[in-house]
Amino acid sequence: MNFRKLKFAFAIVIALYFFWVALYPQNGSFLDLVDLPIHEAGHILFTPFGQFLTVAGGTLLQLIVPTAFIASFLYREDYYAASVTAHWLGQSFLNVYVYAADAVKMQLVLLGGLTGSEGAFHDWNFMLTETGLIEYTNLIASLIRLCGTLLIILAAVCSLYFSWFSASPDTDSYEY
Repeated sequence: MNFRKLKFAFAIVIALYFFWVALYPQNGSFLDLVDLPIHEAGHILFTPFGQFLTVAGGTLLQLIVPTAFIASFLYREDYYAASVTAHWLGQSFLNVYVYAADAVKMQLVLLGGLTGSEGAFHDWNFMLTETGLIEYTNLIASLIRLCGTLLIILAAVCSLYFSWFSASPDTDSYEY
């Protein structure tokens, strides 16, 4: 079996999927089901560091976990796996963008089934209000979206490149 072609085809499929996610981040992604428990665990993990970091910890851990996976793959010099995983990091930024963009309106349905305007605690409303940046919500959210979109584009380019060029042409496999 030619794994190079299979990996290349997979890279095309995930690139197309994540381009769609970047175009319509408000529609969500299957990875949202992975992001949510990681986000919530971040609140618990960062509890010893005070209220602000407890709240920010959800977003922080949501970005740290995929970054750690990417770092692990890079350490092993598995650039294809790192680039495929980088799609997750880009998607996670887009998930954060949707939450951050909602900081003023607070219309997203949050854990527990309520919106921020109905009394649910809204992380990004709290963080931007506490830092005095609530009036810059749209700018901050746009920058987060830009980061996520650029990461997805970079991930797509790299995954296509490494799917074709990282395996040995003679064995078509990796050495571990």
